[in-house]
Amino acid sequence: MNGERSLGSVRPMAATDLDMVLLWRNHPDVRRWMYTTHEIGLDEHRRWFEDASKDRNRVLLVYELEGRATGFVNLGRIRGTDVAEWGFYLAPDAPAGAGAGLGAAALEHAFLVLGLHKISGHALAGNERSLRFHQRLGFGSEGVRRDHHLAADGVRHSVVCFGLLREEWLAARGAARK
Repeated sequence: MNGERSLGSVRPMAATDLDMVLLWRNHPDVRRWMYTTHEIGLDEHRRWFEDASKDRNRVLLVYELEGRATGFVNLGRIRGTDVAEWGFYLAPDAPAGAGAGLGAAALEHAFLVLGLHKISGHALAGNERSLRFHQRLGFGSEGVRRDHHLAADGVRHSVVCFGLLREEWLAARGAARK
């Protein structure tokens, strides 16, 4: 690989990934930034996976880095469009820099394999890591939904909205390869 570090790849999530993904999702460092922050049980997780797997507008992916599952990506196509919203998280023990690889692999899959036109993302306003992550990937700000999310503890949070068009991603990708 000429000294370059692999950015990893994504693959469809399988039923055999359920325990691992649930462990990641329930980790306090992941769970605290979710819209639903309760600890998810295995039965609830299985029902979610069964429903999501039947939904033609949803794509569940596992990110692998150097052959090791390291993250999760959820792409939900808005019905009848070529636009999707995404959600993602890394394994709590993911190596430093794994987020960049997850983002690159997921966007490549979304735009080149699925043929999407746009990816929309959202982050709670206090989630600085997610805000910077979207910005580094080239997402543009599309506004703030003020006091949009009511957390389980009764605190309201604003939600920052992002969007990335395929043309923007392709242009940035081409510039990075020069």
